[in-house]
Amino acid sequence: MLKIVLITGISGSGKSVALRFLEDAGYTCVDNLPVRFLHEFIASTREDELERVAISIDVRSPGELAGLPDVITGLRAQGTVFKVIFLDASDHTLLQRYSESRRRHPLTDRLAQGGKTPSLQECIDTERELLAPLRNQEHVIDTSDLTPGQLRAWMRDLIQTDRAPVVLTFESFAYKRGVPGDADLVFDVRCLPNPHYDRSLRPLTGRDEPVAQWLSQFGSVGAMIDDIGGFIRRWLPLYMQDTRNYLTVAIGCTGGQHRSVYVVEQLAKKFADHSPLLIRHRNQPPSHVP
Repeated sequence: MLKIVLITGISGSGKSVALRFLEDAGYTCVDNLPVRFLHEFIASTREDELERVAISIDVRSPGELAGLPDVITGLRAQGTVFKVIFLDASDHTLLQRYSESRRRHPLTDRLAQGGKTPSLQECIDTERELLAPLRNQEHVIDTSDLTPGQLRAWMRDLIQTDRAPVVLTFESFAYKRGVPGDADLVFDVRCLPNPHYDRSLRPLTGRDEPVAQWLSQFGSVGAMIDDIGGFIRRWLPLYMQDTRNYLTVAIGCTGGQHRSVYVVEQLAKKFADHSPLLIRHRNQPPSHVP
């Protein structure tokens, strides 16, 4: 069966890294495909009996992006296995990346009027408006504090999942770095006892047994995990009925190292019966739960 991955998102968010990873993973990749050629291209891939295809469509692609969500919906209705991954990053991160690379934003020339060149921020704002319909209905990965290696690992986990069920993701993060933009539900566990103040536990993470044993002794930690798990267990069926394909539950603590990591690991055990299930730690390599 033909499997198609569409990479889209904000310029500077890591689409080139994602597309190169898919190429290395054996996908036939096409960058900057015009929207009007999407149907024709997919038909040709079936004729060529290709099994895995990756396509990149974003603001560089000629044509009307506003119609892309309807095109995707129509292809899925025809039985096409279509996974859309939207890469995003904070404005601060994008501005920093453009400054380091010294590249021009792809909308610079298009938005220029009367000899006046638009600012980078104006280009980013316009791009967000153009891509908002796609971002609001597909899976989002916020790459603001991800290394290229982490992004490749997250891509690997995601393309291994089937599209039919809701992909449930538990993700830990550090509040000192901001709430990740790919989160659907956010829970704050900074009120829990903090292993950071124990010098022997400080260099460890919530995945390490000494930290897990230390946290498990507190009734408040178990109660928090049970409450979050109960909330998700109760409402997950309605999220699944809401025609969504992904649900990302973000758990945050101050440094994203101990409490949030431990809570994510415990929640993943509670929902081990759900498939596909992903675990992500923004400060550590992610893992996949079959």
